[in-house]
Amino acid sequence: MPGADAPDSTATRLEYFACGETGHDMGLLTRGGARGRRVFPSGAFLWTSATRRVLFDTGYAPLPWRAGPAAWAYRRLLPPTVPAGATIAEQVDPATVTHVVLSHLHPDHVGGLRSFPHATLVLSEGLARTLGRPRLRDGVLRRLLPDGFDVGRATVVSDFAEGPFGLRVADPFDDDRYLLVDLPGHARGHLGALVEGRVVLAGDAAWGRDLLGHETRLRAVPRLVAHDGAAQARTARSLLAAERSGARLLLAHDPHPTRTDLL
Repeated sequence: MPGADAPDSTATRLEYFACGETGHDMGLLTRGGARGRRVFPSGAFLWTSATRRVLFDTGYAPLPWRAGPAAWAYRRLLPPTVPAGATIAEQVDPATVTHVVLSHLHPDHVGGLRSFPHATLVLSEGLARTLGRPRLRDGVLRRLLPDGFDVGRATVVSDFAEGPFGLRVADPFDDDRYLLVDLPGHARGHLGALVEGRVVLAGDAAWGRDLLGHETRLRAVPRLVAHDGAAQARTARSLLAAERSGARLLLAHDPHPTRTDLL
């Protein structure tokens, strides 16, 4: 029998890191919203177990971006702020990360990917297809991706089935502890994660938890950004139902406690 000081091989930890931020006038984002600038941090989440460290999203790339006219337009629409020390690679040792899961391919989620060349990239089939032939509205800035980026080397997940809380899930690690969640709508192949059966990393299912389920309040431009507005509304309903059943929802652009275990 292990001694009292033996490490617990079942212990896990979930941490949050703010990797830059942007801001938007809520009166311009939503109908009926009070005017005033709201800050939206770009969040990444690190799950640590005895055998792997899985990073969910990678936040913004350090400024200035050198990614062409599309990046200039993006910065005009959603100007990012990335202070010194705020990139994910400055907060997490890249050499310790075994896997990187991308919720989707927008710049505030893939910006730190270059810093993790040795981690296994995990994508949905929809994200893989988007990388193969991105459209303008997909918001993919290829120059932010690693040099020689090859989606063929990624783990592509497509086998989703009904799981806990009625969510559609896949189990890439075959251990029921870190499940990928199919959350269509915001982007083609948009992913979340269900961690330890109780915490849902919901990515950009909404701009914030308070806006989840209020998709009809969004103004025209943010609605146009969504890949599939009807699917986004269905995703919101499924997440709210999961929350009512006991799941804890963590949205990418809400502030969360740092230096603490979110489990």
